[in-house]
Amino acid sequence: MSAKSKSSPSAAQKSVALALQGGGAHGAFAWGVLDRLLEDGRLAVEGVSATSAGAMNAAVLAYGLLEGGPERARLALHDFWRDIASVAEMSSPFRLLPWEKLMHKGFGLDHSPMYLMTDMMLRVLSPYQFNPLNLNPLRDVLGRHVDFEALNKHCPIQLYLCATNVETGKVRIFSREDICIKAVLASACLPFLFQAVEIDGEHFWDGGYVGNPAIFPLIYNCGTRDVVIVHINPIERKGVPTTAAEILNRINEVSFNSSLIRELRAIAFVTTLIQDGKMDRADMKEMLIHSIRSDETMGELGVSSKLNADWGFLCFLRDKGRAEADAWLGRHYESIGLRSSIDIHKEFL
Repeated sequence: MSAKSKSSPSAAQKSVALALQGGGAHGAFAWGVLDRLLEDGRLAVEGVSATSAGAMNAAVLAYGLLEGGPERARLALHDFWRDIASVAEMSSPFRLLPWEKLMHKGFGLDHSPMYLMTDMMLRVLSPYQFNPLNLNPLRDVLGRHVDFEALNKHCPIQLYLCATNVETGKVRIFSREDICIKAVLASACLPFLFQAVEIDGEHFWDGGYVGNPAIFPLIYNCGTRDVVIVHINPIERKGVPTTAAEILNRINEVSFNSSLIRELRAIAFVTTLIQDGKMDRADMKEMLIHSIRSDETMGELGVSSKLNADWGFLCFLRDKGRAEADAWLGRHYESIGLRSSIDIHKEFL
C-alpha cells in the first residue's frame, strides 16, 4: 500500500488535522487520545502540528501509519512509551517510590529530598555544567522506534514540528521534508534540562515558548477545516499557587498556553468576520476548532509528575486520554465538517 493511499480518507471517514501540545510525561495523555481515535477508525488524519512531547507522539504516529496504517500506529505508540518507561526504570532515582504517591499535589516526589535537591541544582547549574557530554536518553529511544530517513522521504501525513530559535526568539516549523531526530529533540529541548539543539548552524529550545502547538501550518497547508487540539497543559487551574514549585509550574502553563490562545483569538476574529459577511468565504478559510482536554485530571497532577515516566503512571494517563477521546467522539463526531464543537470565546478568550 502506498503512503498516499494510507493517508487518504475512505468514503466513511472524515478528515481532520491534529494539534498536539507538549508536557513531558503528561504526553502519555495524548497517546491515549491518539490510541482511541485510531481505534475508532472514523477519522482520517490529514496533518499534525505538534510540540515537545507532542512532537514525539507525532513522529511515532506518522511512522506507524507509514509502516502499516492505524493499527501499526497504535502499536508503535505503545512500544515507544513502554520504552520510555523502561529507560526511566533504569535511571530514575525515584523508581522505588510507588507512582500513585508521585502523582498528586502535596505527596511524594514534590516534597522528597531527592526531588528538592535536583530542583535546586537545576536553578543553579545549567545543562552545559551538569551535563557537559550532552547526554539525552530520548535520542536513543526515538532512534529505536522511528526510521527518520524513511519518514523524511515518505511521510504519509502533513507533519509540522515546532521549535524556538534561541537567538531570534522566532518560531521554526520543521515540515515533513525537514523531519529528523534532531528536529524532534529541538522541539522537546527544555533549556533547564538539555543543551540547545543545533540544526544548520541555528540553535533551538522547546517549541512550547512560541507555539504549543502552532495552528497556522495546518490552516495554510491542510485541506480540512477541522483542527482537533489535544491539550496537555491546563487552561484553568483553580486556586492560587503558593509554593515556589507550584508558582513556577503555573507560570510555565500560562506561558506555554499563551501562543495557542493568541492563535485561537485570531481564528475567532476571522470566523466572526466571515459569519457576519464582512469577509468572503472564497478568500478566507473558516476553521472548525475542536478540543480534547481534561483540566480536572491535569490540574490534580503534581509539578514533578511531568518527570515521572513510571509505566503505571503513563498507563493511567493513557487511559484518561482514551476516556476523554471516547467521550468527545460520542458528543461531537457529528460536528466534524459542519461546525466547531467548542465556543472559542467562552473556553479560551
